[in-house]
Amino acid sequence: MRNQISVDQEIATGERFEFGKNWTSFLGEIDDFRIQQAILSIQSLLNGKEFAGKTFLDVGSGSGLMSLAARKLGMHVVSFDYDPASVVCTNKLKEEYFTDDPAWLVYQGSVLDKSFLSGLGTFDFVYSWGVLHHTGDMWSALDNLLALVTDKGSVVVALYNDQGIWSKVWKIIKVTYNKLPRYLKTLFVVLVMMPRELKILAIPILKGKIRVVINRYSQSGNNRGMNWWHDMVDWVGGYPFEVSKPEDVFYFFKKRGFSLIELKTCAGELGCNEYVFEKR
Repeated sequence: MRNQISVDQEIATGERFEFGKNWTSFLGEIDDFRIQQAILSIQSLLNGKEFAGKTFLDVGSGSGLMSLAARKLGMHVVSFDYDPASVVCTNKLKEEYFTDDPAWLVYQGSVLDKSFLSGLGTFDFVYSWGVLHHTGDMWSALDNLLALVTDKGSVVVALYNDQGIWSKVWKIIKVTYNKLPRYLKTLFVVLVMMPRELKILAIPILKGKIRVVINRYSQSGNNRGMNWWHDMVDWVGGYPFEVSKPEDVFYFFKKRGFSLIELKTCAGELGCNEYVFEKR
């Protein structure tokens, strides 16, 4: 109950985005196509790895989609999230596809809570996409995460890219969104994201490449099975908010005995840099 009160208070005072509410809205859009995209995303990130019978920890499970994908790949899954509404989402997805399955456990907890983490054990795959930069203490969250990885185990993380001055602008945008009354938030998202969308689509529109435009706003436009609108709301509202440079993340992991296996950057733009590390 303590966590529930804490989350509710943070949301009410504008100190935290309603991540769980956003995932609840997305939950009804999850179908076989999105699930397959999520499965392919895991397979692509962890290319060449065996999954059946392995253990998978989903840190900040959100809707539960990636946990579901991992379970469908034959892994034993543990999911947890700080936001109680996200925990409800994950449980709903579990009960729909894997009712009463002992190989998929769902908890409420924080990656900043070492006492909670100590009871989870260690895992072959630790997955946290777009989560740790929303904890309010990203580097501590990363440090805590590493103790949960088995020898030769893998860590998949995606973290907001440091854009310098633009990251400071984005922090102001996010703080503003979370302080706004609810009836203005959707309009604010549209106004903030419209210039970026027009910039991205200007050339395809001028060249008559309508398929490019359609793909951006359809299911096929997101290779993790997510949804464009819910991602946009998360981009604008996602707070707390921290950023990092790829080299800083690389050295952080290296000092702790991890090797970089895969890296996908967003080329200095808005977005997340994706990393796969392996414990030496």
